[in-house]
Amino acid sequence: MNRRKYAGTFAGSILALVLGAGGFAVGQGPDSATLLKPGPDSWPLYHGDYTGQRHSKLTQINPQNVHSLSLAWAFQTGSQAGLKSSPLLIDGVLYFTVPDNVWAVDARSGHQLWRYTYPQNKGLHIGQRGVGAYKGWIYFLSPDGHLVSLDAKTGSVRWNVEVADVSKGYWTTMSPFVVGNHVIIGVSGDFDNLHGYLKSFDPETGQQQWQWNSTPKELTGGMTWMTGTYDPDLNLIYWGTGNPTPVLTGATRPGDNANTCSIVALHPEDGTMAWAFQVSPHDTHDWDAAEVPVLVDGTFKGRPEKMLMQASRNGYFVVLDRTNGKSLLTTPYSAVNWSLGLDKQGRPIPNPEKEPARDGRLIAPDEAGAANYRSPSYDPKTGLFIASARDAYSIYFSKPADGTYGWSGADYGVWSKGAIKAIDYQTGKIRWTHEIGTSASAGVLTTESGVTFTGDSHGNALALETADGKTLWHSNTGASIATSPVSYELDGRQYVLIGSGGVMFAWALPDQVAAK
Repeated sequence: MNRRKYAGTFAGSILALVLGAGGFAVGQGPDSATLLKPGPDSWPLYHGDYTGQRHSKLTQINPQNVHSLSLAWAFQTGSQAGLKSSPLLIDGVLYFTVPDNVWAVDARSGHQLWRYTYPQNKGLHIGQRGVGAYKGWIYFLSPDGHLVSLDAKTGSVRWNVEVADVSKGYWTTMSPFVVGNHVIIGVSGDFDNLHGYLKSFDPETGQQQWQWNSTPKELTGGMTWMTGTYDPDLNLIYWGTGNPTPVLTGATRPGDNANTCSIVALHPEDGTMAWAFQVSPHDTHDWDAAEVPVLVDGTFKGRPEKMLMQASRNGYFVVLDRTNGKSLLTTPYSAVNWSLGLDKQGRPIPNPEKEPARDGRLIAPDEAGAANYRSPSYDPKTGLFIASARDAYSIYFSKPADGTYGWSGADYGVWSKGAIKAIDYQTGKIRWTHEIGTSASAGVLTTESGVTFTGDSHGNALALETADGKTLWHSNTGASIATSPVSYELDGRQYVLIGSGGVMFAWALPDQVAAK
């Protein structure tokens, strides 16, 4: 195993040490108990907690006062790469990333404590979605397939292990997922015919614990590039997998192509699979099912259920019994024209007439999908699953001259419209829609007070009424928003964080309003 240690650069590390010596609790880090029950002053996981609901129980900011939100601070990364990272908040310190870089920032003031820079490398710098944390350590995936453990107090490198071979075409972008004594990572790489997998590493030593392969030797694809969720009662992790390869040519891979474009449940101790549900059998349109598998305990058609919900990239909203993977509901939530209905398992049936062809086929959704990596949110009070979604059409072509490797075809966008959509999970019906422009790139956060935070395609941060989607507040950030909002409370003050372009913005109420 590769254990090269990189020195990196640590701008501001002396400041971090001084603050730590002065009693400021820099980077003490969450243990397993904290990860199971995060407090209002923490956001220790990519989704906030293990459910993936991205729902804050904070109520200081509410529909009546949200119009008074003002900028608390803004942190300029100075990076040309836009933020896609969802920050972690641990002991008053925020940790967020762009490719090759990790920042530790004071969550109250936005002042930099330290910065780690990974050495120049040949990995694909498509984006970076954040870090993982355990005890006093931060875990970061580099573009060239390395898992790096950093000291949370200083940003110094503790260990570095190779998790994917960049020379074969793999890269890594996700926020490492910590469950118990496991740091679980997924990979990207569907420009080539490669096998997708998950790996688990010991958080103390970096030793590999297990590997789960999403595809057998005769099939490739099934990348695992988004962070999953976890049910501690069932002791199962839930993960979405990507498309099979070659991407747009399915003739060389007949059948359903099992475990690609699927939601899978795995045992975190050894990586063995408990069940799988395939959202897009035999996908030929690049519709990864990597979108967040949101865990909800509630009633479904009058019966108590432990559910899993996903607004999948293929345009279908699915509700599963997460104990066994059986379908409770499958229904479109955006424009869909590619299926013939549902099979007995609740899976969409691909229409052969909608396969990519030499003369082109008009397909909805397009390759970017009805949803993508941006996080949805579930609001327990209203029973609404709220997602940043798109209605979109594209013309898909097969190109025999491209062979049967990697992308193997092409698609060209025709029309798209972005919207925040509130889905009633009991029926799949759209309760309300809030149009946001031609695209949808920002995630969603709901709060217990009835406010939904998100962004539109014009760079506006938005606060909407959760009950009906009406605009309560907006602020133009000056750049595209490609992050999912986070909220936390420190010293009795609630903050909302949204990254835009290369800037992390934090909003809060003025003191006189917050005190009311």
